[in-house]
Amino acid sequence: MPGSNGSNSKQPPSAAVNLIAGGGAGMMEALACHPLVRMQLSRRARQPGAPKRGFIKTGTDIVRKETALGLYKGLGAVLTGIVPKMAIRFTSFEAYKGWLATPSAVPGGAPTVSGRATFLAGLAAGVTEAVAVVTPMEVVKIRLQAQHHSMADPLDIPKYRNAAHAGYTVIREEGFGALYRGVSLTALRQGTNQAVNFTAYSYFKDWLKQFQPQYADTNLPSWQTTLIGLVSGAMGPLSNAPIDTIKTRLQKTPAEPGTSAWTRISSIARDMFKQEGFHAFYKGITPRIMRVAPGQAVTFTVYEYLKSKLESSNLSLVAGKYEE
Repeated sequence: MPGSNGSNSKQPPSAAVNLIAGGGAGMMEALACHPLVRMQLSRRARQPGAPKRGFIKTGTDIVRKETALGLYKGLGAVLTGIVPKMAIRFTSFEAYKGWLATPSAVPGGAPTVSGRATFLAGLAAGVTEAVAVVTPMEVVKIRLQAQHHSMADPLDIPKYRNAAHAGYTVIREEGFGALYRGVSLTALRQGTNQAVNFTAYSYFKDWLKQFQPQYADTNLPSWQTTLIGLVSGAMGPLSNAPIDTIKTRLQKTPAEPGTSAWTRISSIARDMFKQEGFHAFYKGITPRIMRVAPGQAVTFTVYEYLKSKLESSNLSLVAGKYEE
């Protein structure tokens, strides 16, 4: 892999830049891709023996039964956690990458970040975001999405009215620890996702910059960022689909008294294999890739764009002060 940032003397973006750029990118990702999450979970909830539903048919049924707003069920939980999630992801990744970088042999030169360092930084960033915000956010989101009620019927009152109410109800009925059900699997999924994602994205980005020297010190064109974000985003789900499938089933239901998390994980995996076969571990992989890959394309494109604008604005302000 090319030495990531090895020839680039730009300082890493500040925490404030990561917060604004990452949060804006995450919001755009959620708005664009959340309906795909809803359709993915609805397909998984198909009753045994029922006719197999296609992806489009699933979405059509949701709109017919629950109105178009049904496609955005659970969006509140996503939007509530998206800003800290993206801030933690990009800020921690840059921090870990800086700690793992090899100091430059040239005085004043930029440190070199190897492919291994990028992978480890992505892994650590994924685990950090999973523990800090992703796990409780996903427990609430999955509970909201998994409940069956019609948004078109005012008399059909759901158990969880919104993200805040879902979080409160889960804590009241099951304890605060319920929000961290599946944290080990979530950390493993997020860690592998971001390790693969950042490594692939950094490789493609460095390769394109070497191939196009005119972009060595500037951002790549947005269409290229979108393309490499799309490709790198598809690699994560393929690497950890079984983890994600087991995690979703674990978080979907309340805990069983006297049963440890690892016992439930083993039971879920064993039952899936016995009753549904090996392919069950990859159930929903197509809609997940359809959601995650475009989501990463949106995230990286918007993040790079906003980061560039924010850094240029900051540099302009600093230059203005010196001119005064």
